[in-house]
Amino acid sequence: MVRLDTQTQDDTFNSKVKYRPSTAHAARSNLLPVTLMITPDQHSDTDKLSPVFAALADPTRRAILARLSAGEATVTELAEPFDMSLPAISKHLKVLERSGLIARGRDAQWRPCRLNAEPMREISDWIDHFRRHWEDSFDRLDEYLKTLQAQPPQSSEPPQDPPII
Repeated sequence: MVRLDTQTQDDTFNSKVKYRPSTAHAARSNLLPVTLMITPDQHSDTDKLSPVFAALADPTRRAILARLSAGEATVTELAEPFDMSLPAISKHLKVLERSGLIARGRDAQWRPCRLNAEPMREISDWIDHFRRHWEDSFDRLDEYLKTLQAQPPQSSEPPQDPPII
């Protein structure tokens, strides 16, 4: 297993690279083919967003979070609107808990779940970086369109090249 560390502007993305030979290709050739698979390193302290995005990718988990935004609920209460078993709901809750999106308490034999919004704030902060980029791009496009509209129509010359967005 090989470890790659790629530095980005805001954080470090750690991944493990697995090499697996492709048997179909090996049968046609005397070369040793290799399939490159990159998987996120689940033990990385720097990549906190990947488990949150993975948890949010499932519509059932998003519905559970929407329910928990109204307040604490037990596993049974969370399972009511879904056509799935309690163990299946428990698996979804474990994913949400590992991502930090929910916390589970203890009240006698009950394990009420409650929403933890901090990981969503981290996602929002991360997305804001890109939102600023797109807003700046749209502002530049708006300025360019205003300059085109202010110019008198010229039928013989092609219009200026737009700025790179």
